[in-house]
Amino acid sequence: MRAWRVPFRSFEELRRRWPGIEKAAQQAEPEERKRRRETAKSSDAYKAAQLRNAERRRHRYPLPAEHLPPVGKPVATEEYGIVIFDEVSGELVEAEDLTASPNAACANASYIWGRWRSATLSELIATWPARSAPKADKRSRGWWQPTLPELRVARRNARSMERRKQTRDLSKGC
Repeated sequence: MRAWRVPFRSFEELRRRWPGIEKAAQQAEPEERKRRRETAKSSDAYKAAQLRNAERRRHRYPLPAEHLPPVGKPVATEEYGIVIFDEVSGELVEAEDLTASPNAACANASYIWGRWRSATLSELIATWPARSAPKADKRSRGWWQPTLPELRVARRNARSMERRKQTRDLSKGC
């Protein structure tokens, strides 16, 4: 019916809450939502998110030059979960790209780009977990050896992806 039923005895409570309801209704108007979206596009947070998304599409990740991850082995990251770095290019990360990255703890350290890919289920199964959770210094560098809970989540997701891929391949074949 798209109508509110208001019991007679709660009319005063409705009157007390009405300004909040009216404000929420005004914020939900399409023009108001569009205006907020347009103003958000000019913010620094929006621009940083755009830069992060662009680097994610390129499969590039800023790595501290002093602490490079092992190439070809699964490591955990804050943003992308458990990934495998296939290549470290040696190309320096520009300052504006670094400010958009959440793992850039030290602005005075030099960072280089590393190319990553998602780990497969067989690679995740073969990975030994860390004995303890990583300390703050290991987390601040942007990568660490994955713990058992992190590996369990990644294995479950990889298993699900493989099942989806098999189902997709079977449906194409029929």
